[in-house]
Amino acid sequence: MNKMGSAEQSFLFPERKIRLATSFSGIGAIEQAFKRLGLNIEIQFAGDIDEYCKKTYFANYDISEERWHTDIHDFDATPYKGKVDLFVGGAPCQAFSLRGKHGGFSDTRGTLFREFARVVIETQPKVFIFENVPGMLSHDKGNTWDVIKTTFEKDCGYDIHYAVLNAKDYGIPQSRDRLYCIGFKEKTDFEFPKKQSLEKTVFDFLEPKIEKKYFLKTKGVNFVTRTINIKKRYTQVNGNILLCEKRNQQFNWHGDFIYHNLSSDIDVTKLSDYIFNPDDFETQYYLENITDKYALNKLTETTFSYMKSEGCSISKTPGVFRKLTPRECLSLMGFSKDFKMPVSDTELYKQAGNSIVVDVLMAILKKMDITKYGE
Repeated sequence: MNKMGSAEQSFLFPERKIRLATSFSGIGAIEQAFKRLGLNIEIQFAGDIDEYCKKTYFANYDISEERWHTDIHDFDATPYKGKVDLFVGGAPCQAFSLRGKHGGFSDTRGTLFREFARVVIETQPKVFIFENVPGMLSHDKGNTWDVIKTTFEKDCGYDIHYAVLNAKDYGIPQSRDRLYCIGFKEKTDFEFPKKQSLEKTVFDFLEPKIEKKYFLKTKGVNFVTRTINIKKRYTQVNGNILLCEKRNQQFNWHGDFIYHNLSSDIDVTKLSDYIFNPDDFETQYYLENITDKYALNKLTETTFSYMKSEGCSISKTPGVFRKLTPRECLSLMGFSKDFKMPVSDTELYKQAGNSIVVDVLMAILKKMDITKYGE
């Protein structure tokens, strides 16, 4: 276990078991956080409406069918009252239609947040974590958040603490802001974890060998390297800090891309381990057929200069561009290398982009010392 995952160094009661429950569970970011921290959990229930998320979740965690709910609207959580230490979820943030805007549970009818709050009321966990996009704070001139906060405080009866945290401040080189709202059943003196210095770049998460299916052809390269797309942050090539992963990461040529130099006599900083081996990647094929099928580095001088000024490690030498792989996307969300991927690339990209960054959850669990709430 690595230093970050040493439970003994971070928690007062590392031997205790945490009774964990989740809704809108996705692929289990909080479960992964506990695993990396080396803590014991017992999954009380979990659920997600996406059948592919269920397949990935079941491949990675210890859960039975009877403890899984598909549609939260049909889920009765009352049997779990008093049996949950930590409840976690991020209800999809569909637009609220606030009826009276008086605040509270009655104003959340027709929203998935209402279902999250209902499960809190029914189970009465010791702690809950609610994650969402930061835009929720400003939606409808702040009325939406007022209703949510009032619901948690008045209707659910919890002591509420919230903050917007960015993944790049907690060990993951990804610019991803998210709202984290923590509710404690008892009045609690809690402060969110302080920012950490970022010691890794995207290149620390790349795989050494890449299948050819992830390479972009000329049309794709021409799009992702357009100056306007780079400047508007629709695309990024060889960035040290990833743009925010989306559920459609690597589709429609939006997101982050890697440029591999193919010239063996060029030393590209931080990319030397990823220069292709001719035997594995048919380098000569790319060089000979590049204009027809793949792409050399055809960056305009404007784009090249701009990317260099942004700190991108790139050289105007022969090479190829590629997408990030699903494994790399998962790694850049904090999932370990042994995380099982039983579904298609298309679904894996969605699952990674929809997830919560594991390292941020780890920092929160350590700061609150979640073991104090275990059994």
